[in-house]
Amino acid sequence: MFENLSDKLERAFKVLKGEGKITEINVAETLKEVRKALLDADVNFKVAKQFTDTVKEKAFGQNVMTSVSPGQLMVKIAHDELVQLMGGDKVDVNINENPSIILMSGLQGSGKTTLSGKLASFWKSKRQKLPLLVACDVYRPAAIDQLKVLGEQIGVPVYSEEGNKNPVEIAKNGIAFAKQFHHNLVIIDTAGRLAIDEEMMNEIEAIKKAINPHEILFVVDAMTGQDAVNTAKAFNDRLNFDGVVLTKLDGDTRGGAALSIKSVVNKPIKFVGTGEKLDALDIFYPSRMADRILGMGDIVSLVEKAQEQFDEVEAAKLQKKIAKNQFGFDDFLSQIQQIKKMGNMKDLLGMIPGVGKAVRDIDISNDSFKHIEAIIHSMTKEERSNPAIINGSRRQRIANGSGTSIQDVNKLIKQFDEMRKMMKIFSNKDQAAKMMRNMPGMRR
Repeated sequence: MFENLSDKLERAFKVLKGEGKITEINVAETLKEVRKALLDADVNFKVAKQFTDTVKEKAFGQNVMTSVSPGQLMVKIAHDELVQLMGGDKVDVNINENPSIILMSGLQGSGKTTLSGKLASFWKSKRQKLPLLVACDVYRPAAIDQLKVLGEQIGVPVYSEEGNKNPVEIAKNGIAFAKQFHHNLVIIDTAGRLAIDEEMMNEIEAIKKAINPHEILFVVDAMTGQDAVNTAKAFNDRLNFDGVVLTKLDGDTRGGAALSIKSVVNKPIKFVGTGEKLDALDIFYPSRMADRILGMGDIVSLVEKAQEQFDEVEAAKLQKKIAKNQFGFDDFLSQIQQIKKMGNMKDLLGMIPGVGKAVRDIDISNDSFKHIEAIIHSMTKEERSNPAIINGSRRQRIANGSGTSIQDVNKLIKQFDEMRKMMKIFSNKDQAAKMMRNMPGMRR
């Protein structure tokens, strides 16, 4: 995401990172390029101008030209202003009532129904809520069926009324159902249209008035840029919604919607959709997004994703196996499964500072592990637990069974052995410290 914008901002700041004398002229030139980059990213013109004016004012206020690291200071000022532009601090959704009622709004095609399922899955798995999805889109063919399929996939019930074409009644009845069966979170999926029209606005206003939701979320496709911002303004004027959810942010190489919406409608972005899978939903942190836009990575989010898959009991068992040199291919396979659950591999690598740009043009598929998994699955139980017994004939059999070559099997076993040795060293603090002291550049 934001690849084009990140590249252009990097080029704009390059002159101030030690490649020339810092002057008022080249600071102004740099900010001119920054404004052009923002406009190319489909950021609202007034927002782009205000941003660069503020950065310039703060740069001269902090005397950036006499700073020890003027280029770095300029990037720091720009980073802080990007954070403010996108809302400053993260803003939570109000789900403190029982039941909490969330009304979804947006145009048709914005991903509203899928997003309703993603939110239900998020609050069920990560906040231990008991959600109910309510199907109020009575116009779009198969909208109710789509919501039911999503509900089945995530284990969340869907309330609908076959034959009832009154979405206000369905919403009210759905909330009554939630109270009766002790659901503490109600997510109401409403109808969208291909364009903003009076009928649609009147209908969703009627639903809002009838149910008095605790939270109204506006769902918009990030890839539509300024159109997304204009649509958000039109909806906000009528609904006064509480927050924005940007879908398809993973495909947005520009970033105009994310950078403009808060300034234009003065409502925070609360979630972002980052893929098609039902777990591809992230809380929106302005500071982390600013890090990624400026090529600084997002190590905090990466650690959080790892912690979500972390099992303390299993980790303790693994530690003991490593210490006793009993780490086998079954354990290795388990680690691969945990990594895959964290998300798209290219996105994960992009969160590591300095790595995102390096892997940008490299095709890294989530299928990269397939041949490794195939090789391990072709091993017997004894071979997986005791790799030392895998001789030449066994290797040939494993290669034949996995549809790979014996060279592939040899390479995997060699890498596994090296990794196991390294893991054993680092499981012993004294050995690890000794190895670090003996590394070039570490001796004193």
